[in-house]
Amino acid sequence: MLDQSGDRTGSGIELPVLPSHNTARSALTCRYRCGDACAHDAPNRSLNPYFGDVVKRALSRRGVLKGAAVIALASGAAGAATAPAAAGQGRPSGWRSPRGLDFAPVAPNTADAVVVPEGYGQQVVIRWGDPVLTAAPRFDARKQSARAQARQFGYNADYMALLDVPHRRDQQLLVVNHEYTNEEIMFYGYDPAAPTREQVETAWAAHGLTVLVVREDGRSGRLWPVVGDVLNRRITATTPFALTGPAAGSALLQTNADPTGRMVLGTLNNCGGGITPWGTVLSGEENFNQYFANAAAVTDPVAKARLARYGLPTGASGRKWERFDDRFDIAKEPNEPNRHGWIVEIDPYDPHSTPRKRTALGRFKHEAAEPRLTRDGRVALYMGDDERFDYLYKYVSKHAYKKGHSRAAREHNLRLLDEGTLYVAKFTGDSPSTEIDGTGNIPSDGEFDGSGEWIPLATGNVSHVPGMSAEEVYIFTRLAADKAGATKMDRPEDVEPHPYTGRVYVTLTNNKDRGATGKAGPDEANPRTGNKHGHVLELEERHRNAAAESFRWRLMLVCGDPEDPSTYFAGFDKSQVSPISCPDNVAFDEYGNLWIATDGAALGFNDGLFAVPVKGSQRGHVKQFLTVPTGAECCGPIITRDRVLVAPQHPGETDGSTAENPGSLWPDGPGSIPRPSVVTVWKEKRR
Repeated sequence: MLDQSGDRTGSGIELPVLPSHNTARSALTCRYRCGDACAHDAPNRSLNPYFGDVVKRALSRRGVLKGAAVIALASGAAGAATAPAAAGQGRPSGWRSPRGLDFAPVAPNTADAVVVPEGYGQQVVIRWGDPVLTAAPRFDARKQSARAQARQFGYNADYMALLDVPHRRDQQLLVVNHEYTNEEIMFYGYDPAAPTREQVETAWAAHGLTVLVVREDGRSGRLWPVVGDVLNRRITATTPFALTGPAAGSALLQTNADPTGRMVLGTLNNCGGGITPWGTVLSGEENFNQYFANAAAVTDPVAKARLARYGLPTGASGRKWERFDDRFDIAKEPNEPNRHGWIVEIDPYDPHSTPRKRTALGRFKHEAAEPRLTRDGRVALYMGDDERFDYLYKYVSKHAYKKGHSRAAREHNLRLLDEGTLYVAKFTGDSPSTEIDGTGNIPSDGEFDGSGEWIPLATGNVSHVPGMSAEEVYIFTRLAADKAGATKMDRPEDVEPHPYTGRVYVTLTNNKDRGATGKAGPDEANPRTGNKHGHVLELEERHRNAAAESFRWRLMLVCGDPEDPSTYFAGFDKSQVSPISCPDNVAFDEYGNLWIATDGAALGFNDGLFAVPVKGSQRGHVKQFLTVPTGAECCGPIITRDRVLVAPQHPGETDGSTAENPGSLWPDGPGSIPRPSVVTVWKEKRR
């Protein structure tokens, strides 16, 4: 917990409470990850009604891991740790853990290490700066260069995918995106007011994605990078991307460097993602706005409003990239920001292919791009817009997915994300508005629940939003959703369909402004004012068909301290659950259990990875599997039969930290700077 001085009790590292941010995250994190988004008003100032204003008639309500191994960004021997179970978290007499969840929960802590349950091993798979491509040099924190970084593992991994490699029995393909850089703790001698060209270009190279072949150790959960494999690839902030779909070529996407509006350099701030049925990887561009500068130079009122809705900085950017490339200066290239904020698709099996930005999926701060097939074989894709009071989206392709590995089938499938219908969600509660008072107290019917609809925004070249063309809907999707009357949510982040039931799980990370003066108040889908701990929503579409335009929903978890009366764990006994705050990335194991990674836990402890059954007598029984080091966020995760992977992102990102004065020594120990990494965790075999 936080004591009155702002220290995390027992951590030994000062983490001051900063009222200007009003978040558990450090000011350093806020500055480099999202451009201090939480210190400013949310960009959504629309007057569309929120769901507490409308009460519809009540609906009837009815309601891939063995041994819990995890692939994570883990520490080396110096940073590894095993923790005992939390007090009061022991296994009740007569209970059996659900399949895949037979571990003693890790206690909340502030250790500068990856802490895993007793009986589990861990290993760092790859660190920021480790070689990926042939001729990549060994990492040297004091001799970094853009040339070296473009061949090394990037910074701050977020989404990860693990794919089979055909005809290679003991190898797999690890695809990882790199969300953002934190130059103050990356570079010795960094001056935020005067970065050097080499530092800036190195940061460009540290963004993007990595495709890496890894070799499995059949006797444990260890994974080893295969440096220089022909499939290995680095994609950066300067890699060419093709714009595809209905908005490609629009005048709103054209720049001096690209008068066609069809070819973009680079991808920025990649966050959640997904794997398509045809074997490509999707990745969402999230807080892209912070990289641009000088929006105040735009005077046209329509263009100005569009920039404001996406939170573009009016003055200089935090990283000062506009000093080194005109594309980051809105005064010189007003359309360049429109070329970011998309879902990108890469083919990890073809290192020479051109990555694509899919305009049919809309432009916003993308979190997640998880697919599910409709009953007639089309592709439905679920996406969150990670901003306070922004929205949940779905895309359904026009054409069906074709099975098989023929060239014709592959070419057909690679066009599925270019033509379809883009939707936004509207939620309606079934309880009287007087019972949704912002306290988090459960309404009289016993659940936060109700109905909802998917509102179509555009289909192909046809707009469903009055006053907006189809290309405007795709490029300024937030404004289209405002007009459509979508429900303002508490930062929708990862969205994941259940592999067996088809139910869709949505993490709402937090929203400090819910119920604040002049802001949307509580509603049944977002029931707490000043929501600092977040919640998890469960959505079931009509007839369990991903093409349906209506759904039922309920809140499965209302997160926080179990002793807080505003929390809810699907009706499970709260005295037996692990505290959980700020749910972010999610994944399922092969038994259908939900695994939740947290970001910004506001309970005074480190972030971590949690598991919870979604059905049966232990539905809602949250158990903490691991914690990540000081200042880090838990990213990934991947849950397989043999291991769990997580990516501890931005370790040591605490206020006042620099390369000279690191806030964490993970994973390399004394004398090093913190290095975001990927970690694998496995259950040790009994002798």
